[in-house]
Amino acid sequence: MAQELLESENLPSNTLDSYYLESSFQTQEIQHFFTDFHSPIRPLQNPSYQRFCTITHPTKIRRPKHIKSVQSLAKVLHSIVHIEYSAIDLALDAMYRFRHLPLQYYRDWLIVALQEANHFRLLLDSLHSLGYEYGDFAVHSQLFDAQSATQDFRDRMALLHRGLEANGLDANPFVVAKIERFEHESIPQILQTLEVILHDEIEHVRKGDFWWRYANTKTSPEDFLAILQNFKQFHSVPKILNHKARLQVGFSAEELECLTHLYSTNS
Repeated sequence: MAQELLESENLPSNTLDSYYLESSFQTQEIQHFFTDFHSPIRPLQNPSYQRFCTITHPTKIRRPKHIKSVQSLAKVLHSIVHIEYSAIDLALDAMYRFRHLPLQYYRDWLIVALQEANHFRLLLDSLHSLGYEYGDFAVHSQLFDAQSATQDFRDRMALLHRGLEANGLDANPFVVAKIERFEHESIPQILQTLEVILHDEIEHVRKGDFWWRYANTKTSPEDFLAILQNFKQFHSVPKILNHKARLQVGFSAEELECLTHLYSTNS
C-alpha cells in the first residue's frame, strides 16, 4: 500500500483518502499491507515529484529575503508546498522500508502522512489563489537525497524525523514573520495553515524522537550529534533554535546547548 501511494500518478491530496485510510486501518482491513514482510523492498530511484517539478541544486534556488510582490510570496509559499509534498513521501517510505516493527509504528507514520497531505492541500489552495501551481518554480531534492542515504532505521529516524523535521520547527516563526509583513487577502489563511503545521510538526518530531530512542540503546546528545555529523551534507543546524518547541518533542536543554555549539563551530 505505501509503495503504491509513493508511485501514484496523482498528487497526494487526491491520492490519500484520509477517511478511508484511517477507518480501514482501525478495523485492521489494510494493516497487512503495512506489515507484509515477504515482498522485496524496492530501492529508491527518483523523487516522485520529478514528473512535474524542475529539480536543481539547492544553491541555485533564490528565495526572497523580503516579500514585496505576489510573485515573491508565491515563491516562499512554493518552497513550503514542496517541503510538505516531500514529507508525505518520507512518511510513506518510513512505513514501507522498515519491517518487523510494532504496529503502532506503522499507525504513527500513516497519521503523519495524512497530516502532511492535509498541509500540502491547504498550502496548494493558497498557492492557487495567487495564480500559481506546484511546479511553477524550481525545487531541490535534498530531502529525497537524505532519504536515499539513510537505509538504516536508526539513521533515518535521527536524520530525517528528529533532525531535519525539527529544523522546520525552528524555521516556522521566521517564515510567519516574513509573510505577515506583506498585505494580501490570502495572508490570514496562509498564517492559519502555518499555525496548523507547527502544531502537527511538533507531534511528528515527537514520533521521530520516540522511534529513534526505541531503536537505540545510546541516546545521549553526543550520539545524536554524531549521526548528524555523519550526514552533515544534508543537515545544517539553524542559527536560532525554537527552544520551546524542541523541548516539547524530546530534546533536552543539554542537547540544545550542543546543537548551538555545533552551529557556532560550523559557521
